[in-house]
Amino acid sequence: MSEGSLEAPIRHPIDWNDPDYTDPEKLDAEMRRIFDICHGCRRCFNLCDSFPRLFDLIDESETMELDSVDSADFKSVVDACTLCDMCFMTKCPYVPPHEFNLDFPHLMLRYRVAEQRAGKRSFGERELTQTDRNGALGTRMTPLANWASASSNKMTRGVLEKVAGVHPEAALPKFAGKTFMMRAKAESPRVNTEAPAFGRKAVLYATCYGNYNNPEIGVATRAVLAHNGVETEVAYPGCCGMPPPEPGQIEKVAERARKAAAEMRTWVDRGYDVIALVPSCALMLKFEWPLIVPDDDNVKALSAATRDVSEYVVDIARKEGLAPGLKALDGGVTLHIACHARAQNVGQKAAEMLRLLPDADLQVIERCSGHGGSWGIFKDNFETALKVGKPVARQALKAGKPHVASECPLAGIHILQGMEKLDGESVPDRAPHPIELFARAYGLTA
Repeated sequence: MSEGSLEAPIRHPIDWNDPDYTDPEKLDAEMRRIFDICHGCRRCFNLCDSFPRLFDLIDESETMELDSVDSADFKSVVDACTLCDMCFMTKCPYVPPHEFNLDFPHLMLRYRVAEQRAGKRSFGERELTQTDRNGALGTRMTPLANWASASSNKMTRGVLEKVAGVHPEAALPKFAGKTFMMRAKAESPRVNTEAPAFGRKAVLYATCYGNYNNPEIGVATRAVLAHNGVETEVAYPGCCGMPPPEPGQIEKVAERARKAAAEMRTWVDRGYDVIALVPSCALMLKFEWPLIVPDDDNVKALSAATRDVSEYVVDIARKEGLAPGLKALDGGVTLHIACHARAQNVGQKAAEMLRLLPDADLQVIERCSGHGGSWGIFKDNFETALKVGKPVARQALKAGKPHVASECPLAGIHILQGMEKLDGESVPDRAPHPIELFARAYGLTA
């Protein structure tokens, strides 16, 4: 057995249907086994708040070892995990195939599934992760929804804090008046038949965020791909299920995976590439779904066909070459590499894509924004989320570039809020997805 994680990490299927998965004694034994390994290593001390909490519990205990830590105190460690996967992907030397078989994020998920089945997860967590329901309501009453969710609206945000536990200062995503699916039906970009990549065809998995909150990501993607000769269609069989694991609703993820993969399989069988507009959703389709429903052939086929949008544009540039027309942006870009883009293990594809622009002036930040899906908006986590993301906000301010972009839209919002906390003057109005900047460089969008 090689030491130091010299072999490529692998992940085992999640056996969430096995009664042992949520058996209290077996779960506690596995928590203690893994926490003891983490205690002896401590390499992850600076990743997120889970590890400082764990190490403080041990260091402040009677024996300064795990044996004198009460199992009830493990909850604080679990609650601090954002399921970003960075400990597994970038730090831990004991991930499979190492014999220690350590997968910290999936252990945190297991604990949350056990809590959820015991009815111990919060109302706010469960309701805020109903993205399709919330998105459908929000887009039907956009002015009212955006007014009510604004942090400046003390009356409604006070209610949201009491009912759902959302911090009154946390910036929330806005809803679009027209969903991406609506716009896709009404607008179809002309395919450039002279482009080197002409003949490719791709279906865009709209994602809940791209559909309900920021259709501009999808519009920009279609415009860039059409200019590069790619015929595109748009599909949205429902949310990928990235939010439900936060409160431990793994059954919902499995249900959504089977349903969406069955619908998307028709596109795969017709030779379409699948492009996810948000890295968290690409991660689910590529890696998490096959671990949660490993026996589903539709899931396997979809996983093999899925690409992140930045990854796909870079692939065109490498294999066929991009269509001409790119121009320099009006100023440089500070680019945040999302954790769930890093977890796909494909490299900094967004940075590679933006470096294809003429006279590219790029500052790359590869560090956690602190947001963690819906985690960072809750009142118990908001201040910690700002603390974890403070180095990113500080680097973005220091770079002083007119564009601050992130592949993760929620991270982008959180980074801007962190920048405002440090310096309320030098902050852009919004943090676009890199594909939006790429479309602007082509002159395809304003």
